Amino acid sequence: MRITVASAFSKNNSGGNKAGVFLESEGLSRTQKMQISKELGYAETAFVSAPTEPQADFKFEYFTPSEEVPLCGHATVAAFTVLREKGLLTKENIRLQTKEATLDIVVTADKVLMQQNNPIFAETLQPDEFKNCFDIEVTNESLPIQVVSTGLRDIMLPIKSRTTLDAMNPNFTEITTISEKYDTVGIHAFVIDNGKIVCRNFAPRYHVPEESATGTSNCALACYLYHNGIIKQNNYTFEQGYSLNSPSVINVTLATNGDDITKVVVGGSGYVVEDKVVKI
Repeated sequence: MRITVASAFSKNNSGGNKAGVFLESEGLSRTQKMQISKELGYAETAFVSAPTEPQADFKFEYFTPSEEVPLCGHATVAAFTVLREKGLLTKENIRLQTKEATLDIVVTADKVLMQQNNPIFAETLQPDEFKNCFDIEVTNESLPIQVVSTGLRDIMLPIKSRTTLDAMNPNFTEITTISEKYDTVGIHAFVIDNGKIVCRNFAPRYHVPEESATGTSNCALACYLYHNGIIKQNNYTFEQGYSLNSPSVINVTLATNGDDITKVVVGGSGYVVEDKVVKI
């Protein structure tokens, strides 16, 4: 079986976060999709098929090497990059069916823009809960630690400096424990440094130690920053992947009405890396 690898949220047509993209996946069992994802070894693989909802244009399913997840931003950008480059798109405005929602997608010549669910602001956590997650004291205690979701629950963890963000070594056992406790995908660590917002994302609960670009997590972070009055604007740019030598840029746009967030869109560039043959 032939599968295409594409990188999403790339910076200057390099870096980004790779994902597998399997076109015409009708007929594959859940077990086969898991096997393909495991053989590829990327954080997520997107499986593209015909939609079952009448208003949708495509249906995507997302699998990590260990299980299915309901949504994945970077795998969505990667999949639409593949569809565009293979000439399989007939319009820019597309409706995408996923496991839990039908989303609006816009595909231009150089970007994929993806609607997310409106945010859900959940638990606020205490810094002491993270003292064993990293080898050094990391938390910026002037900002809240909060679980936020725009499709996937993640812990927004503010870090006290860029130096600290770069230097910290994760304890994956402890991060898995706290992720399971609060039923989150993982920890999205971030720092605001000289006007830049730089992130690292850890999801060992789903066998993803660290990711170089995460669309859903950065959507949650934009909503967190707006909701808590930390940086209250409509357009955000996040940088990620430096610790993995794969620099990435993720753009998030919020539509707002006063303090309410009414729409969340994540966007970025992508490029096709290669085609692979997998056996199952």
